[in-house]
Amino acid sequence: MFVTFEGLDGSGKTTQLRKLAASLESEGRSVVKLRNPGGTALGDRLRAVLLDSRSEGELGGIVSEAELALMFADRAQSLAQVVKPALEEGSVVLCDRYTDSSEAYQGAGRGLGTERVLAVHRAVCGGFQPDLTILLLPPLEGSLARARRRNHQAQQRGMDESRFEREGDAFYTRVYEQYREIARREPERVFVVEDEAGIDEIAERILSVVHERLGKR
Repeated sequence: MFVTFEGLDGSGKTTQLRKLAASLESEGRSVVKLRNPGGTALGDRLRAVLLDSRSEGELGGIVSEAELALMFADRAQSLAQVVKPALEEGSVVLCDRYTDSSEAYQGAGRGLGTERVLAVHRAVCGGFQPDLTILLLPPLEGSLARARRRNHQAQQRGMDESRFEREGDAFYTRVYEQYREIARREPERVFVVEDEAGIDEIAERILSVVHERLGKR
């Protein structure tokens, strides 16, 4: 089963992915974890370009269309090298971000539009979709504050993945609303958590949904 986690940085998706992986592994299941961008040798190089705020100065900026193309180059590589082989071996694959992120960030945030993003998805990824998407959408303001605080701390340690976090609130409002639209459009695939319940409570809800889907399979 292919499960993706979506939401703004600071929404808790990475924490919940790790907790789900630990629960499934404790049951004896084979679990593969990865992130977009990243997860392959090529993907890690693309991640450094896409997320490092220094790319704006060193590269003279990244235009929106190039950003979208690089995101899908990473995605195609991870599908071929990680996701599909793991699924063929019977593993549960948990991925931190996938095409929904491009629809939200590049489609809505950058203004490229949903149709353009989904057309690239069909062309590059063959329309390959997750079996289940966990969408974490706590209130926008709290997510942004956590993400910016975390990236400030990372920069002090010499790490920088804050290129997107430097965008303004209007950008993130568009991203947030597009995530809500994706959930409305695909309720069978997308499981939404919109409240700010405790980490363990949310983890239990997610595990329950995953067990249900695994049972049906």
